[in-house]
Amino acid sequence: MLLEASSRLGGRAWTHEVAGLHLDLGCGWFHSAERNAWVSIAEAAGVSIDRSPAQWGTQYRDLGFPPEEQAEARQAFATWMRQLEGSPGDCAADALTPHGEWNDYIRTIVGFISGANLEQLSVADYLAYEEASSDNDWRTPAGLGSLVARSLPMQMDLRLATPVDSIALTPTGVTVHTATGEIRARAALLAVSTAVLASDLIELPAQLAPWREAAGKLPLGRNEKLFLRVVGGPFEKETRLLGDPRAARTASYYIRPMGLPLIECFFGGECARFVEESGPAAGFDFAMEQLCASFGSAIRGSLCPLAASNWGQMQHIGGAYSYALPGQASARQALALPFEDRLFFAGEATSARDFSTVHGAHDSGVRAAEEAVAALE
Repeated sequence: MLLEASSRLGGRAWTHEVAGLHLDLGCGWFHSAERNAWVSIAEAAGVSIDRSPAQWGTQYRDLGFPPEEQAEARQAFATWMRQLEGSPGDCAADALTPHGEWNDYIRTIVGFISGANLEQLSVADYLAYEEASSDNDWRTPAGLGSLVARSLPMQMDLRLATPVDSIALTPTGVTVHTATGEIRARAALLAVSTAVLASDLIELPAQLAPWREAAGKLPLGRNEKLFLRVVGGPFEKETRLLGDPRAARTASYYIRPMGLPLIECFFGGECARFVEESGPAAGFDFAMEQLCASFGSAIRGSLCPLAASNWGQMQHIGGAYSYALPGQASARQALALPFEDRLFFAGEATSARDFSTVHGAHDSGVRAAEEAVAALE
């Protein structure tokens, strides 16, 4: 039986169809595709995969970012990475060059990757992901969220719009309470976000205090997406633009991905927090101003708002993906531990190296399910 708090499947994997377009408001990439379980799942289901290389790290026609400045920014980021690896502490901000010209650029890029401020980010955690990941990032035109939602077993007892209020221990297992009744089970698997687990949204037994504490050490970063519809204009397919490389608050714009009439606006860190607090209308205005600064004001007539995410304000999610606070990278292993062979924990935050990804979430679910099956047997 699957109890899903939302009225849809997938959690932070969500393909939203608007005007015939499949928009991934959450995860949209098969990261580290050569070892990503969802690639095999897609192939087995006959879902097409776009294997063209991602355009991150490029600047369309060098607009607002001359080649020499791009080289300087990349060098500054590489220097920061080297200083991370040799850092005596575990706070990512400590590896910045004092008053470095490209420090805001570094903060912006890391905001896209982790959703976190450098002062709150564990060096060990960040490097664990970097060392494990590859540059093979693929997509599917049908939407990754759609693939996730439709891949769950059809024979399962699925109950949508059924948030769990509390979980209690019994002599032989657990009792899960919902607004529509209670379910008694020998074992249960929790795959909620760390924001939910660390809060009081679900009442848990006192014995699970260590798991709540571990979740609190792995907060969710801030990342949001906005989509603009393109009608004409000087936009070439499969190109990318960083709005203002020198600003602490800027967005990344993926132009006409897979040839679609879209611009995907990606906000991370402080810029995503601005969108979360100010609302999508302010976010669209921000994106439009940045795009006009690069392409000219005449493009306004070629763009119109289409859809926006709102992960930070979603009650049963509460943010984007997890990062570890300084000194707390080991909380991932603590969060993944089972409790008395009756409560098991899954989700991207429980992955030691593939956190923040949909394949990390998948693999953690397989691990937790195998633990539960072994306990029941």
